[in-house]
Amino acid sequence: QVQLVESGGGLVQPGGSLRLSCAASGFRLNYYAVAWFRQAPGKEREAVSCISSSSTSYADSVKGRFTISRDNAKNTVYLQMESLKPEDTAVYYCTTGVVCWPSGGSWGQGTQVTVSS
Repeated sequence: QVQLVESGGGLVQPGGSLRLSCAASGFRLNYYAVAWFRQAPGKEREAVSCISSSSTSYADSVKGRFTISRDNAKNTVYLQMESLKPEDTAVYYCTTGVVCWPSGGSWGQGTQVTVSS
């Protein structure tokens, strides 16, 4: 019954934009830190961004291009991705915890982001 569902991925050209959504049901997201991770083929899962009640954090590889935010009315956390690069291609997942960076949680299906010309 408690779920996180990622959506918003797709195919975009280099330099393009996408907004990913992490929608919660069964609990209030605003009480938790929420992080985005990604995993590209042949690579380990990588922390991308995290938002808590007091701060946001970003991996160096996405800093200045990605923005994480909350919409508490919609019980959703977003990852706005700008100036996308081919190396951003991955499956993106969200997870929650008490503080940034949460770890050890389960992973859903994720949402595929493909950056290609």
